[in-house]
Amino acid sequence: MEQNDNTVEIHELKAIDLRDGVIVDGFPSVGLVSSIVANYLISMMGLEQIGIVDSPYFPTISLIRNREPNNPVRIYGGKIKDGDKSLKIAIFVSEFQSPPNMIKPIAVSMLNWAQKQRASLIVSPEGLAVEDDTSKKEEIKAYAVGSTIPARLYFEPYEEIEPFDEGVITGVAGVLLNEGKKRGFDVLSVLSEAHQAYPDARAAARVIEAMDQTVLQMDIDTKPLYTEAEIIEESIKKFQQQKEAAEKRGIPQRPLPPMYG
Repeated sequence: MEQNDNTVEIHELKAIDLRDGVIVDGFPSVGLVSSIVANYLISMMGLEQIGIVDSPYFPTISLIRNREPNNPVRIYGGKIKDGDKSLKIAIFVSEFQSPPNMIKPIAVSMLNWAQKQRASLIVSPEGLAVEDDTSKKEEIKAYAVGSTIPARLYFEPYEEIEPFDEGVITGVAGVLLNEGKKRGFDVLSVLSEAHQAYPDARAAARVIEAMDQTVLQMDIDTKPLYTEAEIIEESIKKFQQQKEAAEKRGIPQRPLPPMYG
């Protein structure tokens, strides 16, 4: 059991070899990009649950799936093989937005655990909040920033991934970058422009493509995510049309309900 100031505990349900492997941060971010990325990779890679993250400050809920109870924060992992390529990976995934006072303990505990496992890198997918309609753009941009020089070398050779030169990264990803720099541990944050108002599967797909190109190298198919993005966007477009029509008739409308979470 790994602890951090007695507020966050990591319980390993199954020990796996993560030496020189990759840890992925799947705590919710702008457009739920990190959550979508984490859940998609877990599904596509067929990863199994290897641990849970617990705290007295987490929501007192149990998520029932396939008749089994699940903690709101879990760790999945495994060793993936694709021909002559292999990847050791563990993914933290959360069903809730971390309260501000828990963000640093969560990030520090994750980094402590990554170092204990002798992993080589933590990757934190993130969404960059944008005001305009990214779905109308021909190409969604991907950005990256690293905590160390070796971390930056993962993306610098690729012209299609732009360095994140100036700006603010908040939440778990921000703490991981700062703590990684302090400890000399490689943390890579991969970002894409995302909507704030609803889950942005298109931005998540672009982040996965950038992660796959630079770190994972597992030829991950992102077409289903782009299809999902089109469905979400069409649903929201239809809702907005109905809303505008109702407003013209003077009928009050409820706000758009969340589609995830």
